[in-house]
Amino acid sequence: MNKISTKLKFIILFFFIIFPKILLGNPEKISTEIDWFIIIIGLLGGLALFLYGMEKMSLGLKKTAGNGMRRMINIISKNRFVGLLVGTIVTVFVQSSSATTVMLVSFVNSGLMNFTQTLSMILGANIGTTITTQIIAFNLTKYSIMFVAIGFFTIVFSKNDSLKNIGTTILGFGILFYGMQLMSDSMSPLRTYEPFVNAMKGIDNLFLSVVIGLVFTSIIQSSAAFIGIVIVMASQSFLSLYAGIGMILGANIGTCVTAFLASMNTNRDAKRVAVGHIMFKTIGVLLFIFWIPQFEKIVIYFSDLMNAGTGRQIANAHTLFNVFNAFIMLPFTVIFGKIIMKLIPDSKIDEEYKPKIKHLDYSLVSNPTIAISLARAEIVNSVKLTKRIIQDILIPFFENKIPNDASYKKISLIDAVKIREEKIDYLDKKITEYLTQVSKIGVNSKNANEIFTLITAANYLESIADVVIDDILPLIPQKIELKVNFSEEGKKDLSEYYIKIQKQLSRLENYFSNNDIKKALSIAEKWDKYNKLDSEFRLKHYQRMNNDEHSVLTHRIHMELIDHFQQIGFRIDSIAKLIIKMHKI
Repeated sequence: MNKISTKLKFIILFFFIIFPKILLGNPEKISTEIDWFIIIIGLLGGLALFLYGMEKMSLGLKKTAGNGMRRMINIISKNRFVGLLVGTIVTVFVQSSSATTVMLVSFVNSGLMNFTQTLSMILGANIGTTITTQIIAFNLTKYSIMFVAIGFFTIVFSKNDSLKNIGTTILGFGILFYGMQLMSDSMSPLRTYEPFVNAMKGIDNLFLSVVIGLVFTSIIQSSAAFIGIVIVMASQSFLSLYAGIGMILGANIGTCVTAFLASMNTNRDAKRVAVGHIMFKTIGVLLFIFWIPQFEKIVIYFSDLMNAGTGRQIANAHTLFNVFNAFIMLPFTVIFGKIIMKLIPDSKIDEEYKPKIKHLDYSLVSNPTIAISLARAEIVNSVKLTKRIIQDILIPFFENKIPNDASYKKISLIDAVKIREEKIDYLDKKITEYLTQVSKIGVNSKNANEIFTLITAANYLESIADVVIDDILPLIPQKIELKVNFSEEGKKDLSEYYIKIQKQLSRLENYFSNNDIKKALSIAEKWDKYNKLDSEFRLKHYQRMNNDEHSVLTHRIHMELIDHFQQIGFRIDSIAKLIIKMHKI
């Protein structure tokens, strides 16, 4: 079924590629009388294919690159030149400075990078995104259908995922150039249409060309797409290089609109990244706008070395602007970072939301006994966060609405659960990193066993949080949408199971706080009973379904909650058994 649907998509795609061409016909044979309908259809169809092709090409490159791009960002050092290089390379692969920015925000949020480090990478992303326009300037339109065919047959007939991803990239590449060809062909009749030619001459006004670039890029939210259109127009001799440079400067400001809109409902770190992006672009344009005639000469000089036409000159201007701007701004990233931090300072609430470690001290890793006790104290925090995640999770299911969190009163319960899950994930990583360093120094077998137990416990706690995020939270809107309550007996059973899970977590917290093996033994003993109780709850629910309509309507959600509580209980029991085993060795 999936293969049929995939092939159907491509048949539809081919239809929409061929149809505009048939409709447009041979532009060279069109009479001097202008058919605006045909021209507009050709332009819109070409633009749609151009954008779709760029999306497909980007998707294929992202999948081909895989997690390698994230790993490359992860190893970034404090060297701003390395940051510039990594930002450039990553954006070349993902073909989107916005995608790079999203990854940077996630690393800042997780504490793997600080905000100032991202600034050099933003500058690199601005360079990387110009590679798309350089590719477009090669004007491979006459080979576009060949690329479409190669990409299509690679996807359809290849069984290897890596080859399919490469095929997607090639297909997108071909569709992109085919869209350019349609736009170019549709505009050909305008070469001899005097009103249009005279109107385009008016765009040599610098202010007007900058505004056009800004507005159109803001609308289509892709600087590469707009500059692709500029290259097409320049290749048709509709635009001068001077006007093209003005449009490029406008497009570089216009592309900031995407980052601004994306950051409106995000946290402060995301807003800072967006402000950094806007600041670099705007200041760069203001610096360049006063010496465009000189910049135009530099572009012509470099382009003459390649014997390039106006289309390539436009692409070179875009690249040179971003390269020059990056190296002008790079020495001042620390200063810009401080300015942005003052513009968007941390609030007390933000500090409360941020994941952080309280006890781990890297200066003490050489003393295993103390280091292990610090890790144990950090795990206590992780257990407390896990308890807090589960504490109010049944409220939306019982009340059919999402309340605000009891502690983070300004945000919803769901948002608070997500924040705590991020903290648990962060603690898991930090505890694992810390204890791995301790073990590398050299520890005895007892300490080695305890390190293994603590790392595994942190992993299990993180997986409990994942069960809540991935499995329980998605059930909340489904339950609310039902507009039906659980039966009273069903509520009672779920509450009883939920309370027992909470008690198990309290015993686990008690163990890590006081090193009381009795608590671990109690967890294992209680779980044997709770597991049997699980079957009783299921049986009682099925019996209620014979007489209670509410139990029938809420059956799936009720049973899934029991399943997820069981998974959580199993993970707590697994931690306890590891602890018991450790104490026996």
